Amino acid sequence: MSIVDTAGFTLLVAMIGGAIRVSTPFMFVALGECLTEKSGRINLGLEGNLVLGAMVAYATAFYTGSAWAGVLAAGGSGLFLGAIHGLVCSLPRVNDIAVGIAMMAFGTGLAFYLGKDYIAQVAPRLEAVHLGDWTGIPSLATALQINPLFFVGIALAIGMSWFFRATRWGLVVRTTGDSAAAARAMGIPIDLVRVLATMTGGFLAGVGGSFLSLYYPGSWNEGLSSGQGLMAVALVIFARWDPIRCVWAAMLFGAAGAIGPAMQAIGVTQGFYFFNAAPYILTLALMAGSARSRFAAREAPGELSIVK
Repeated sequence: MSIVDTAGFTLLVAMIGGAIRVSTPFMFVALGECLTEKSGRINLGLEGNLVLGAMVAYATAFYTGSAWAGVLAAGGSGLFLGAIHGLVCSLPRVNDIAVGIAMMAFGTGLAFYLGKDYIAQVAPRLEAVHLGDWTGIPSLATALQINPLFFVGIALAIGMSWFFRATRWGLVVRTTGDSAAAARAMGIPIDLVRVLATMTGGFLAGVGGSFLSLYYPGSWNEGLSSGQGLMAVALVIFARWDPIRCVWAAMLFGAAGAIGPAMQAIGVTQGFYFFNAAPYILTLALMAGSARSRFAAREAPGELSIVK
């Protein structure tokens, strides 16, 4: 194999492995936001859920010695923030976008305040599933060390797609998000449905945060999220509120985030910071494209404040 072929193979393997790792928190936050927006509510506060979930997961794993206990605790913290968001937004004349921004500040601020004591601590990490050891190629074996949460996210997307398409409760959520008047006529408790959807979405975002602190990068610090919760909102719009497409969009964002480390893996260091900006450039491009997309406007839940 020539040097060029070897570099190309290394770059491909690094991109695949990086896309899987980086996409996992995007996947959970996007699926949570997809559920929330399907009910007719936007939650811009999921960045706070993600950061608080990362801190709570790390602290819980540190004290209990169990990384999976940390994952559940992270989900619980997201559930807590989601409940606050949902209940506040149920009040008359409350703007869900403004509440989301406030909750983002509250969640991140609470995480930074409570998490100072854990920055230098060492907590148990989530174990990966080694799918590539049989290949005998070290780089490929490393790339195919996949965390179980990645598979949980894929199964969750499939289950959520079935839920929206084939269940009565899925129809209730979709009706609530598409037309509040029709939902009221059917006797659906709109506020309850939206609060539950927002809480569940917050739970998933918290689980996504646990991946950041307990697996990749695998530590707790105040710059851990880098805006992934906000980028996931753009991802949902790009995926046109479809759970399966959210997975593919998360993989795309993950691949964009893996460009910098992948280029380093083949010895390209010039322009490293530009490559690290790829996810943010992609977010900007997707938001600009989605804003002009007739397909996105047609498939958006009718009760979202962004389409009114």
